[in-house]
Amino acid sequence: MIHFVLLIVCAVAIYLSCEWFVNAVEWLGERLNVGKMAVGTILAAFGTALPESVVTLVAVTTGGTEEAKNIGVGAAMGGPLALATVAYGITGVALLVKRRRDRAAALATGAALVPASMALGTEKDMRRLAKDQKWFLPIFFVKVSLGLVAFAFKPTLGVLFFAAYAAYFWREIRASRADEAAGDEDDDEEEELEALKIQPKKASPDTWAVVAQTLATLVVIFFAAHYFVAQLDVIGPMLGLSATVTALLLSPIATELPEIMNAIIWVRQGKVKLALANVSGSMMIQATVPSGIGLLFTKWHFDGPLLWSGLVTMAAIVYLLLTMRAHRLTPARLAVAAGFYAVFAVGLVPLLA
Repeated sequence: MIHFVLLIVCAVAIYLSCEWFVNAVEWLGERLNVGKMAVGTILAAFGTALPESVVTLVAVTTGGTEEAKNIGVGAAMGGPLALATVAYGITGVALLVKRRRDRAAALATGAALVPASMALGTEKDMRRLAKDQKWFLPIFFVKVSLGLVAFAFKPTLGVLFFAAYAAYFWREIRASRADEAAGDEDDDEEEELEALKIQPKKASPDTWAVVAQTLATLVVIFFAAHYFVAQLDVIGPMLGLSATVTALLLSPIATELPEIMNAIIWVRQGKVKLALANVSGSMMIQATVPSGIGLLFTKWHFDGPLLWSGLVTMAAIVYLLLTMRAHRLTPARLAVAAGFYAVFAVGLVPLLA
């Protein structure tokens, strides 16, 4: 019972920390003048994904056996899978719930109704979000392909993944600043920033307070997520699940819980673009930084389950990319992405038999 209690405590701690984190990171973006969209794709994504990358680095550099090092490889594949399916799916469900509440409120007040089938954002918003998927897909394809071959200089290719993220980082910062300078990011979802949690009476908080709140919440998120995964590792076998199933099915969702929480919080606040940008930006980090680390320090060889996770991830991204490019991404269609994780779970059974 203590493990179930600790699991709930960790989940609550992650959610509350994410509340404070998104509050601080929006102010951090304002201080750094990076543009509102880059807050989601770069700052929030980098902040929550960095601890996971550190865990991968520790696993592949300190693992005493090849099996121990492969934990890092599994994390590098599980992260993008959970984000492309579960994170997007839960964001879609959160948007469905919000639209239902908004419609109920509109009916009560006589305000205009938002059609349930209305696409998320404008055509320009969808093109921009699709760009992230178009960056992710070829990088991820190369990442999976390298797991199927072996050659002498493969480890050195890890540097290219770091370079790919650096190029993406630079593109996002420039694009977001250009949009903000041109006024393209001004719309009805961009409201005045809420007061910083640790300085609620200040209209413009001190920079030190913004940085302190950002770093403190990241520390809490890191340790809470770590202990959340540890409780799952204990509870899984108690429920009759093997350690392999727990590692492949439950742990990836747990490690991406901060990104999922961030998205839910921003949806609740009506900041849909930031929610979607946070997931897509996190996917870019997960496709590059842990992969580069894994290539440098492991054999980067995929077995059946890892290859299957890569194929399902790419299928989910192709589905999302086609929907975005057609400007037909609705909350319901976004929620469908979670179904790809169910497909992964079903296909995993014969591979582990």
